[in-house]
Amino acid sequence: MKLSFTKFLALLVLALSIPWQAAYTTRSVSIIAHRGASYDAPENTIASTMLAWTQNADAVETDVRLTKDGKVVISHDDNVKRLAGVDASIAEMTLAETQALDVGHFKGKQFDGEKMPTIDELIATVPTGRQLFIHIKTGNEIFPALDATLRQAAAASKNIVLICFDLQVLAEAHQKWPQFTTLWLVGYDASALSVEELIEKSKEAGIGGLDMSGNWPLDQVAVQRIKAAHLQLQVWTVDDPQVAQRWLDIGVDGITTNRAGWLREKIEI
Repeated sequence: MKLSFTKFLALLVLALSIPWQAAYTTRSVSIIAHRGASYDAPENTIASTMLAWTQNADAVETDVRLTKDGKVVISHDDNVKRLAGVDASIAEMTLAETQALDVGHFKGKQFDGEKMPTIDELIATVPTGRQLFIHIKTGNEIFPALDATLRQAAAASKNIVLICFDLQVLAEAHQKWPQFTTLWLVGYDASALSVEELIEKSKEAGIGGLDMSGNWPLDQVAVQRIKAAHLQLQVWTVDDPQVAQRWLDIGVDGITTNRAGWLREKIEI
């Protein structure tokens, strides 16, 4: 019997799950796989997620969107043209229509037939002791459908982290699901808020911390101020070992990367 790449990875993860769980210990700094092992496999698929676990990622970051029939699917883009070659918006498609797409072929023939997963399917892959960072790419209209998943035992027993660029949406998520960590995604440009303003707004919203782009010019003092405010600090998306090492040295809690296994080896954590 010929196994698909995804099924092969699924069996490999299952075979290794007992040793992983026995050997896995909480690290001081987490390595988060951006859209799964997206450097090696098609982003935001079961294949990339399974590969991230085999690469010993501490967490996988993924993106959620809402279909026309109210289902939560995994996709960074609101339009599927880049990945599937079809000019169509996910918000105007049904779940069946999204899952009829091939979102793996663009990465190589070995990924032909890879489907766009649902959030339930992705949560089901998370090994014990690992985390799933769910990036809310919509407004709060996704909350009822997402709530149906997060209230299930399979989701409640996992370590779920909710992340979003929209602080208001994230604050509402925190109010709705206080049991999950919430982190505010913050990019950096000339108009960026100061560290003090970020801390103040985060505390007012009641969220758990910041997830900042890797080009923020923070130093150890700034990181200590964030930590003193009892906020987590993660950074994204870092594929340069020297940049990653700098963040490690000044005390970040986690680093999101497209190359989880490779980066872990380079910075030796």
